Amino acid sequence: MYGFEALTFNIHGGYLEAIVRGHRAGLLTAADYNNLCQCETLDDIKMHLSATEYAPYLQNEPSPLHTTTIVEKCTLKLVDEYKHMLCQATEPLSTFLEYITYGHMIDNVVLIVTGTLHERDVQELLEKCHPLGMFDSIATLAVAQNMRELYRLVLVDTPLAPYFSECITSEDLDDMNIEIMRNTLYKAYLEDFYKFCQKLGGATAEIMSDLLAFEADRRAVNITINSIGTELTRDDRRKLYSSFGLLYPYGHEELAICEDIDQVRGVMEKYPPYQSIFAKLSYGESQMLDKAFYEEEVKRLCLAFEQQFHYGVFFAYMRLREQEIRNLMWISECVAQNQKSRVHDSVVFIF
Repeated sequence: MYGFEALTFNIHGGYLEAIVRGHRAGLLTAADYNNLCQCETLDDIKMHLSATEYAPYLQNEPSPLHTTTIVEKCTLKLVDEYKHMLCQATEPLSTFLEYITYGHMIDNVVLIVTGTLHERDVQELLEKCHPLGMFDSIATLAVAQNMRELYRLVLVDTPLAPYFSECITSEDLDDMNIEIMRNTLYKAYLEDFYKFCQKLGGATAEIMSDLLAFEADRRAVNITINSIGTELTRDDRRKLYSSFGLLYPYGHEELAICEDIDQVRGVMEKYPPYQSIFAKLSYGESQMLDKAFYEEEVKRLCLAFEQQFHYGVFFAYMRLREQEIRNLMWISECVAQNQKSRVHDSVVFIF
């Protein structure tokens, strides 16, 4: 029913769409980043952020500040905004908002699995978990004595249960590489989210298909580059690619047999949207690839706000705010470690 959303969208979604567009207006601009990059100390950064929406979260923090404090407080703002939107949302928007956090849940579960394997302290693990990926029973995962028990707890107590039951058995957990487990779960999550968006139809399906396809393709490239020179076979590599996206299926076949970064580049340059990303890199270089992908993602996320009456703006806002927090973390680390010359290396301007 593409084109008719305007008739009924505002009944349930109008208020929240207005809220999220208001939040988007509070994102830091290029002028803010230029000022932040001139800061000499973390207290200077705090002083500049006190003129932004982060002010209430940082105003009571004593000196000396740490980078982790700034990142924690900025993340807390995002979490508060997310919880407010989730409380106001009705179906199917509430389910859509929950899907946005599943990626963080996967990271948290993988973190706890790794910690359990290495017998780390439960409290220490929970402190490292991303607050957007927390769920009621996350603490119970950390008390598991072995992998079989942990698998049972994940299946019973977490929203990720369908992804675990479809992709991973308890035997796999014992000898499975943690990164393979993370990517297997992420593949199942992205495919499920993609199907859910297709079911919603209309502008949401169109815009989210593009954003999720880009995410799937980026993960396919990263999996390929990270698995070059490892024991991962071509078939295993192919199994980790999502079954949608611009690269599906022919690009996946070619990526599966790549043996160095220049072969990956050759595959990607056949796809016009990705030519511009690889054009920014010199041959044999992969360090700046992440930044190039983030810049392309930010462009696409900003375009999501150009249309009305769809849920893509919620996904776009959450991702843009997460990118902003990554920028602030990088700037803060450069200032704290006296590496001002590198401050522009990883900052991705949003507007």
